[in-house]
Amino acid sequence: MPREAGRYHLRMAAVVLSLISILIWSTLAVLGSRMGHLPPFLSVGIALVAGGLVGLVRVRDWRVPLGTLAIGIGGIFGYHALLFAAFRFAPAVEVNLLQYLWPLLIVVLSPVYLRGCRLTVHHVAGSLLGLAGAALVLSGGQLTLQTVNLPGYLLALGAALTWSSYSLLTKRVRPFPTGAVGGFCLASGLLSLALFALDTAATGVPMPTLTGKDWAFLILLGLGPMGAAFYTWDAALKRGDSRVIGALAYLTPLLSTLNLVLWGGRRLSAVSLGAMVLIVLGAVMGSLDLFRRRPGASEALSG
Repeated sequence: MPREAGRYHLRMAAVVLSLISILIWSTLAVLGSRMGHLPPFLSVGIALVAGGLVGLVRVRDWRVPLGTLAIGIGGIFGYHALLFAAFRFAPAVEVNLLQYLWPLLIVVLSPVYLRGCRLTVHHVAGSLLGLAGAALVLSGGQLTLQTVNLPGYLLALGAALTWSSYSLLTKRVRPFPTGAVGGFCLASGLLSLALFALDTAATGVPMPTLTGKDWAFLILLGLGPMGAAFYTWDAALKRGDSRVIGALAYLTPLLSTLNLVLWGGRRLSAVSLGAMVLIVLGAVMGSLDLFRRRPGASEALSG
């Protein structure tokens, strides 16, 4: 019984940590909207470097096997590279909708990546409800997919697959300290800056001048959505059930929309209210396991 109680408390801690990540990520749209005038790979690179430098306090944790390092850099850098490439070939609404398939992919791919992990009806149903709500939030009820934008759609799907695979593979490899995420962020940020430098050299576009306000928002991005959130996300996945965490992740677009209403001047529509109901129902349905004291057949915490 004490062992079962300990596992239950670990799962609850994972929920709290994942909700912290989701809450921090919900500020990304508000902060990112202030950076729209800067080249994407420049702002992403600076923010990720800032998020990585914070992790220098645990620099000893950065010593991980090369395979783990490749997963970390591939996940964080690969996701952002594919996402911003997608924005070049397809409208932002469609790209955001398709890349938000990653919570659903975390749920449905859990049995593929993790031994002893099985899906139930409520896991899948909860994720689908969350996806429907996210689609309404992001599209406003109006969505048009056109074949001319297919390259952008495929890149957005690649971003979703990359982030979901990264999230699950960190549970499959040999356990490593969460502090190693700082190394993943720093390396990913430097790669982003390198891509920006190459793009600038190829196009001949001059380096933009960064104001004090620009630096302030970039540092906030690095300390929050592109820094601290990655650490708490990793800690949550190490402790909890990826199927539950994936269902909860659809709260991100919901909270992001609320932040835009509170701080960005956006109005809350009836469609958004309906989407919120779907997302909350999906999160509750996908998290039913939390209300069971017995761990049952849930996945091993060690991955």
